[in-house]
Amino acid sequence: MSSNVPIAHGDLTAPTPQNTPLTQAPIAAGLSRPTVPDISEDNEPAEDESDEIPPMTGAQAVMMGLVQGRLADLVGKSSGYIESLSNDVKKSVEALKGVQVKQNELQNQYKRECLELEKKYLELQKPLYERRNAIISGAGQATEEEIEAGTQASLKDDPDYTPLPKDAESTPAAIPEFWLTALRNHIGLSEIITERDAGALKSLTDIRLSYLPSDSPKPGFKITFVFSPNDFFENEILDKTYLYQEEVGYSGDFVYDRAIGTDIKWKEEKDLTKEFEIKKQRNKNTNRTRLVRKARPTESFFNFFSPPSPPAEDIDVEIDEEELEELEEKLEMDYQIGEDLKEKIIPRAIDYFTGKALEYEGMDEDDDDFDELDEDDEDGQFDDEDSDSEVELPRRRGPPKGRGGSSAAAVNPEECKQQ
Repeated sequence: MSSNVPIAHGDLTAPTPQNTPLTQAPIAAGLSRPTVPDISEDNEPAEDESDEIPPMTGAQAVMMGLVQGRLADLVGKSSGYIESLSNDVKKSVEALKGVQVKQNELQNQYKRECLELEKKYLELQKPLYERRNAIISGAGQATEEEIEAGTQASLKDDPDYTPLPKDAESTPAAIPEFWLTALRNHIGLSEIITERDAGALKSLTDIRLSYLPSDSPKPGFKITFVFSPNDFFENEILDKTYLYQEEVGYSGDFVYDRAIGTDIKWKEEKDLTKEFEIKKQRNKNTNRTRLVRKARPTESFFNFFSPPSPPAEDIDVEIDEEELEELEEKLEMDYQIGEDLKEKIIPRAIDYFTGKALEYEGMDEDDDDFDELDEDDEDGQFDDEDSDSEVELPRRRGPPKGRGGSSAAAVNPEECKQQ
């Protein structure tokens, strides 16, 4: 009945390829994390067997099954109230449905105009993205104004920050493995980037966002990954296009339709989405053996460019419930990664590189995702007064002052944001 309570760390340092090994170092032998002392079970009072619920008889079990079956059949069915209304009232109900249709049309128009507004501001940001790429690659030298603006931002985030010395002369310096570090600092992507993937992602030089033309059959956006020549594949560009359905969903947002990825041209024996194993085969007639090399799928970041396909509605094919749930999870994860690249990583790449964005990950979680624990100990099994010491639980680090952490009123709602 022991439980581990980790110690809260005061300083959060973002991992980078320079200070983080590919595999986490194990805890040294003989060392252990602090734990709460075990609560002895020997002195606990025995449970009163009289409080146990007696097992149901056969007749009771049958009756319970019938009741549960009837309740399940009622789910989604009308109570009969609307059917009992007069024809005049039913006409009013139908009229409300007609009004709702017009509301839906306006909502669809609103989301379309929001999408056009996003396109407009993406065009305005393109020169800044080009400037960012020049600094990352070392093709352009950072100006004194840019360095000073960055220093002031660092001081605003951390008053104890020590500004860099102002050298008389400075030369352009590329930032090694910038995008690999930024992707690894994203919680979701860090789980799918393997050690083998890191070798290829070191040659990733830029990630770009673009929207599909307004006259396209379906709205959507494209994520473009730009690579320098590498030992793994021939492509210099890998694209991932996300398509929305033409009409917005019931919640008033665009609905994911499907995604299309680039076919990666892997170099010989360099396919990171497959693992190769050598097996021996014996000929039944000659008794001779041979070695056969077989490939099997494996986890890889580059599976991102081979997205799962939703089942076609016009094809009547029965799908197992577990397979359907697994497919839905894959589709949801694929769509979420695309949205995070579009909404978070591309516009705030430097924050993911430095780790600043990690302070905000998970802060938008809904309170409904967590179960409340009863504060009162009705059974009296735990007595706080008998504790020899108190263990302080770690607190989630909030945003630094000056970045929305002072008050809720300082947070401005985002307009026209796609979910």
